[in-house]
Amino acid sequence: MTGAGAEEINFDGLIGPTHNYAGLSEGNLASARNANMVARPRDAALQGLAKMQRLRALGLSQGVLPPHERPNISWLRSLGFTGSDGEVWATAWKSEPTIARAALAASAMWAANAATISPSADTSDGRLHATVANLQTMLHRVLEGEQTERTLRRLLNSDQHFAVHSALLAHDTLSDEGAANHMRMAANAGAPGVEIFVYGRGAGETKAGFPARQTLEAAAAIARSHAVKAAIFARQAPQAIDAGAFHNDVVAVAHEQVLFHHEDAFADKAALFAEVRAKAQGFEPVFVEVPRARVGLDDAITSYLFNSQLIRTTGAASLSLIAPTEVRENNKTAAYVAEMIAHSGAAIGQVEYVEVRESMRNGGGPACLRLRIVMTPEERAAAAQGFFLDDALAGKLEGWIRKHYREELAPGDLGDPALVMETQTALDDLRRILPLGGDFYPFQRT
Repeated sequence: MTGAGAEEINFDGLIGPTHNYAGLSEGNLASARNANMVARPRDAALQGLAKMQRLRALGLSQGVLPPHERPNISWLRSLGFTGSDGEVWATAWKSEPTIARAALAASAMWAANAATISPSADTSDGRLHATVANLQTMLHRVLEGEQTERTLRRLLNSDQHFAVHSALLAHDTLSDEGAANHMRMAANAGAPGVEIFVYGRGAGETKAGFPARQTLEAAAAIARSHAVKAAIFARQAPQAIDAGAFHNDVVAVAHEQVLFHHEDAFADKAALFAEVRAKAQGFEPVFVEVPRARVGLDDAITSYLFNSQLIRTTGAASLSLIAPTEVRENNKTAAYVAEMIAHSGAAIGQVEYVEVRESMRNGGGPACLRLRIVMTPEERAAAAQGFFLDDALAGKLEGWIRKHYREELAPGDLGDPALVMETQTALDDLRRILPLGGDFYPFQRT
């Protein structure tokens, strides 16, 4: 089926009050490089909200997803910690710092890892499918699945239009990192698309160097569950992973007919391109490749050139690149982008730079912060409306951030029992702004 009037909506993760730099993510060079820096949670959340508002100003629809409960006191209690919530946190921080840091991580802000989405135009049953990512490679991220599922079931709350699937069993064979390893190409948002599932390894394969987080078996299971009509499975180049491209969206991004990628993104790009051309319906794919001779993997990854958003503004003949300011500050990437958009008839003809520096320091650019969901008008009407951003909601969220978020969080602040009460108070207030319900967060407030 095709979805007349369908649009791609970016649902950004709202950065939570415990945003900090713990260096928890192996293979994420920015996370490791900035470990134990002083974080600025208020700035981080306001930068993310400003990016959402900028996309709305460009004419795009925008949604917002709530932060998770952090510190995750419910999980710590399941591990045997007792006492008041503040006592649980203080004890865990002193006695089990590795577990405590995982319980504190605000990594759910990167909504590109929340789930894999297949629009209804791509599926055999004509429903929009979403599978929650299990994120089983990293302890601090595997904690996210349960709450992400609650969020998606509140947002996509019509069985007639949506199918929300629980995360795959958390096991090395079925390691799934969500939409960060998934791309879609189509004539337009509502047309049948080609879904590209990018994986780093097959089950049982091992590699030296950084971990390959996504498995072929997980990708295949999701494609089957979603009943995707045109699925492609492509291996990420090992050298990209070892250079710090822990997800495909660090070296490639697609939108409509265009795939923008680094020369070293895929293990067999010729085979990938041939299969895309064979399965494309109603469009001719455009592959925009950045040569390694112009921009090496190191510059591409440190600047997050490809962890940008590709969008089409109303009536535009070419796509726009929504890139982090770090791309502009890197001589090689800035020069390449300027040259690319200057070409007459370029597939990507505009660039807009956004400031998300607090996220970038933990290894997440503009594309990491959002989950792309293509919706028809009927699907949008069936979804929970309170998650769609407008000026009124943006104003409430800005006021909420300024009221509750600390200006700074230094490493020495993280074990403070008062941080638990602060974050619980903030999330309790958020339940009155977003349509979450009183049971959305596990903690109980009286």
